[in-house]
Amino acid sequence: MPSENENVVPLVSEFAASANVSSAVESSGTFALGRFQVSRIGYGAMQLAGDNVFGPPRDRDEALRVLRAAIESGINHIDTAEFYGPRTVNEVIREALYPYPDNLEIVSKVAARRDEMGAVLAYDEPDQLRAGIEENLQTLSVDRLAAVNLRLMDGSRPGDRFDAQLASLVKARDEGLIDGIGLSNISREHLHRALSQTQVACVQNLFNLADQRSLDILHDCTSRGIAFVPFCPLGWPRGVQNEILTRPVLAVLAARLSATPAQIALAWLLDLAPNVLLIPGTRTRKHLVENIRSGSVRIDDAARAELERHFPIVTT
Repeated sequence: MPSENENVVPLVSEFAASANVSSAVESSGTFALGRFQVSRIGYGAMQLAGDNVFGPPRDRDEALRVLRAAIESGINHIDTAEFYGPRTVNEVIREALYPYPDNLEIVSKVAARRDEMGAVLAYDEPDQLRAGIEENLQTLSVDRLAAVNLRLMDGSRPGDRFDAQLASLVKARDEGLIDGIGLSNISREHLHRALSQTQVACVQNLFNLADQRSLDILHDCTSRGIAFVPFCPLGWPRGVQNEILTRPVLAVLAARLSATPAQIALAWLLDLAPNVLLIPGTRTRKHLVENIRSGSVRIDDAARAELERHFPIVTT
């Protein structure tokens, strides 16, 4: 009897072919995520959870189709977390894609959990970080993860506690549970302190046209060959996103470059540095196609100047 994946593949293949997205993934290139080469356009799975990243997907069948279409397009980097849902996003990833393609690299994050009401709570003691890694492995049904990000709570400072958290991830890597150590929501001081103790595979910070406060961290990552993964590349789902996508300059540039405003914002990130890896998320295949096609958009000198003028760097 054919598996569920086998039943869906022809439908997904037809979708991917008609959308002509594989060329966009290829044209965006690849970069090293630790010891793996991944497509610079990846997929962030956070939005597959319910509202406020809590509960099951709004449309589970479409969530499965989105994940399968992403893989069919050539994407081989998925970002997730056990506390998305919680658990439900990892469960959907497993249902959609297991057994996983050989070249698919799944990255997760630890140091947070959800309570029964959906509130995000710290879960970042060294033993809790280890438990978070093991929970991801179990829910996804994998033996190892390409990388796990230590997601710091806002206001956390580098110090002995950070060192102990980092040591927990180093031990998990040395034992083969993860291949790479990532850092998320960090300062430049965190990065430098971590690099004095171990290799860092990736940094995942808030970064987009409207919020460039991590630009110095991006530059440090670029000079060291570390993947920089901006989360919320189009802004937060509510609020800041409008600040980006409703700016008239994006509509003007989109018309000139035969793109959409969202594609301009994503292409700008790809244009910044070769180590930028995108993980835009979406609940629908329509928006998945739009996001992927940003890889074919070329930001020229005039567009760079216009975006710099309308989105000046604010460092505080």
